[in-house]
Amino acid sequence: MTAGVEIDAGRIATAVQACPLVAGLHSGRLGEIATYLPGRRVPGVRIRPEEITVGVIGRYPAPVTDIGREVRAAVGPVGRAVHVWIGDITADGPRPA
Repeated sequence: MTAGVEIDAGRIATAVQACPLVAGLHSGRLGEIATYLPGRRVPGVRIRPEEITVGVIGRYPAPVTDIGREVRAAVGPVGRAVHVWIGDITADGPRPA
């Protein structure tokens, strides 16, 4: 990531939701994985100065290591740690809206 360029939580959310091994974003048990922006909230992506956490619902039978690798690739180089929190696994159904 280029110095001085702000990380876009909405772009991250869109890129992660396009991953084949991800059924949707997950904001955590208490909704703690989220980014608050003026006039809106981006659930499933928490951006902090030293790290980014992405909460997801994985697709069965994908191994969690593959899900994590795919999510990190979707986020791309951001110059900080990217943590993937898998809040649930689903075996079927459409992607959540």
